[in-house]
Amino acid sequence: MPDDLADNIPTFDTRSKQDAEIGLSNWSALTSGPGVRTWLEAAAIVLVAVVIIGGSELLLRIFQVPQYILPTPSLIAWALVHDFRFIFPHMVVTLTELCSGFAIGASAGFLLAAVITQFPFVEKVITPYILLLVTTPMLALVPLLILRFGFGMEPRIIAVSLAVGPMVMINAATGFRRADLAKIALARSFGANTIQIFMKIRIPMAMPMIIVGLMVGSIFGLLTAVGAEMVGGAEGLGNRLAYYSSLIRMPQFFAVILILALIGISIYVLFYWIGKKWASWES
Repeated sequence: MPDDLADNIPTFDTRSKQDAEIGLSNWSALTSGPGVRTWLEAAAIVLVAVVIIGGSELLLRIFQVPQYILPTPSLIAWALVHDFRFIFPHMVVTLTELCSGFAIGASAGFLLAAVITQFPFVEKVITPYILLLVTTPMLALVPLLILRFGFGMEPRIIAVSLAVGPMVMINAATGFRRADLAKIALARSFGANTIQIFMKIRIPMAMPMIIVGLMVGSIFGLLTAVGAEMVGGAEGLGNRLAYYSSLIRMPQFFAVILILALIGISIYVLFYWIGKKWASWES
């Protein structure tokens, strides 16, 4: 079918069984779950946590595992509370890098997705470079970026944006292509132009995939920020990981890991809430 007719000819193909499956590329994987609805379910979740944490504490004490190998949960909790005032400024640095790089990368990825879905020639030109960004670990570019921009936050922000952008672009482009051609043809019959179709049909229908791309991109951005801080940087949670591990201060080391885990969970919860509000229709 010619490309210029794709938006004008409606198709009424039924969705295959594979399209309806829950997976990473299907937002229903994050919005179809019923969640915790009863006190019994909440109690079961808390009980499992207590068993895991209490069991780890008990086993580590029974076998007298040295804390420089694996600290007990109580030591990790003590280090988190006692040293949080020292860790907090580094957490602010990491979050600043993440938010700044995410804003730049997500904006660029969304715009690129919009362009390549409207202009196939542009897609053919930039696709090899997007694949290069996806398959190249951004941490490998950090030393080069440090040589060019110094040891400030700029190299890490650039690395985060390069990690976020392709993820957002790929998912957003996939969502734009999943738009219902029958709705597009109907809108064109009422005189809607390309911009109106894009804003009123393509973006709303692509919202589940866009949110998935933002969530995946933010997770990749967090990992890239921490890794870049470990490679080169005097501040940030990644720097604290390298610092505490060099001094064999394992309770503080695992406290930083716990903070990073909580940040990752917060990112998931945020996009889960956004998905429930803006994309729950797909589930």
